[in-house]
Amino acid sequence: MAADNPRGAMFRVIVPNQHSRVTNAELFFDLVFVFAVTQVSHTLLHHFTPLGAVHVTVLFLAVWWVWVYTAWVTNWLDPDLTPVRILIFLMMLGGLVLSTTIPTAFEGRGLWFAIAYATMQVGRTAFWLLATPRHRTAVRHNAIRILVWLSISAVLWIAGGVVEGDTRLFLWIVAVGWEYIAPAVRFWVPKLGFSSVEAWRVEGGHMAERCSLFVIIALGEAVVVNGATFAELEWNAANMIAFISALIGSIAMWWIYFHRGAEAGAELISKSVDSGRLARLAYTYLHMPIIAGIILTAVSDELVLKHPAGHSDVRTIVSTIGGPLVFLVGTILFKHAIRGFLQLSHGIGIILLLALCWFAADLSPLWLSVATTVIMIVVAVWESVSLGAAPEEEAHESASGGSA
Repeated sequence: MAADNPRGAMFRVIVPNQHSRVTNAELFFDLVFVFAVTQVSHTLLHHFTPLGAVHVTVLFLAVWWVWVYTAWVTNWLDPDLTPVRILIFLMMLGGLVLSTTIPTAFEGRGLWFAIAYATMQVGRTAFWLLATPRHRTAVRHNAIRILVWLSISAVLWIAGGVVEGDTRLFLWIVAVGWEYIAPAVRFWVPKLGFSSVEAWRVEGGHMAERCSLFVIIALGEAVVVNGATFAELEWNAANMIAFISALIGSIAMWWIYFHRGAEAGAELISKSVDSGRLARLAYTYLHMPIIAGIILTAVSDELVLKHPAGHSDVRTIVSTIGGPLVFLVGTILFKHAIRGFLQLSHGIGIILLLALCWFAADLSPLWLSVATTVIMIVVAVWESVSLGAAPEEEAHESASGGSA
């Protein structure tokens, strides 16, 4: 919220027991990533080979990382203040350049991708450092640590953009690996050492809402693309079933994530005295497979809508089973982080999807899609019934190691 806060400069004013809302400027910024998610899924669709999958994975990790780092910074800074808003709008410009270069990032526009990414990461962190008052020593040191790590990776990103082929891929893998390792080692730098847990404290409800909104972005992108694809097809029985299966599958994913998990995560992190550590694990790292699963499922939906008949080929099998599988792995780990136990419903869903691999080649893309959708419905209903029957006992189950 905006308020007179001379000691905190551009930082949010945190009111005890009051959730900081996600601002309109942040929502506006997130719209860029609707486009980014679409670009990632379409790039995978058109380059569905082992090498193409590696390329898209690197690009996806970059997209997620630049977004989640921005979510952290806007959790601390106040987006209702003009300088922070200007930062967000400049980040939108960088995000659009980043997104438009995704399809050809390993071809002709690699340097543009690298410059956009490095500028966003380094520029945003430098702004955060300059916006931090000198008396907030722990926060300033944290910003310096992160700026050092991101400056080193920026060199690798830009160097990769200058070269081509396997050398570019190698440098970008090193760069993204460097950035993903950084929070795990608490951004250690000489003299300053490791960052403290206190320096990572966040407004938990805001962080949970921000990540939930990214899940909505990914699911919404899938629904929009499916609708656009279906509108161009002949409306026969196979295409209609494929479209309905895709929509119900998206609804099942929404239900699995939001019905209990998102609310429980927001409540826990809002009350946690160790909110920074929980945000790093549950929202920074464990949301990656959740988003990746939704994107992979979107690829499957488009493949099935366009080619529902015949035998399922490798890319249809990998995307149709792999999407829900990666999503469930992400959600079971996320819910374990916030509840302390593994969801039995999710575990059974993972086992059923793995078992489906044995029969997938004998099924048409349409019926393979229907089968995975049914599995996701089973998971959603099972969890809802198990936890809904006695919601007041969930905390007790978590403490005693029970499962749903």
